[in-house]
Amino acid sequence: MKTVLTIAGSDASGGAGIQADIKTLTVHKVYATSCITALTAQNTKGITGIMPVPPDFFEEQMDSVFSDIKPDAVKIGMIASKEQVEIIAKYLQKYSIKQVVADPVMISTSGTVLVEEKVREVLYEKLFPNISLLTPNLPETEFLSGGKITDRKTREKAAEIIAKRWNCAVLSKGGHSEQNADDFLYEKSFESRKKVWYPACRINNPNTHGTGCTLSSAIAANLAKGFSIEESVKKAKDYISGAIGAMLNLGQGNGPLDHMWDL
Repeated sequence: MKTVLTIAGSDASGGAGIQADIKTLTVHKVYATSCITALTAQNTKGITGIMPVPPDFFEEQMDSVFSDIKPDAVKIGMIASKEQVEIIAKYLQKYSIKQVVADPVMISTSGTVLVEEKVREVLYEKLFPNISLLTPNLPETEFLSGGKITDRKTREKAAEIIAKRWNCAVLSKGGHSEQNADDFLYEKSFESRKKVWYPACRINNPNTHGTGCTLSSAIAANLAKGFSIEESVKKAKDYISGAIGAMLNLGQGNGPLDHMWDL
């Protein structure tokens, strides 16, 4: 059985973070391990508290996993401190992990920057060069590329800038787009540059809590099973569409997806 490590925060309501990742990895029939970066008190209505895991204990978790069940792929979500960034980068390098999917979690839906500058500097210098696929949303794509996205052409250029800066593939997610939910993948190899659009109709369901976490975990699961990045994204997109389209309705706010929709 293939194994995937998820590095992320804990969501008490189970819709995002570690809990969403483990559900997603399990239904994809890979074995999930986890290293928790922070505990959060949250539900479908919002977050009321965050308690970061101290760096020394976070590293103890990392060492426990890597020294015993080396992952075939790693998914990275919320990171709570620059020390955690440094620890993650150290273990990815030490164990030569090639399949690493990172959901940057840097910009909120309203456009607020969520990551302090000192943490961003360490991300840029030490972690992003060890990533095989970054999955920024539209505001994050703009932020990381330094340019404004106005159409498909500028979005393709923004993804290319990010990919060249950190030598990784980039999936620019379209969930924040007003027109559609199309995603764009830019992947550069020694032989060619791959540009793939994944058309998607917007599903009329307000319950989308944890979509980014779930998508990146699904991609990591497929990479662990040996699929290419292009095929892994396609399979993950199909899974997400089914999970949203199942119309699960839990909680009083932005509810979770139905991760088990196809069981």
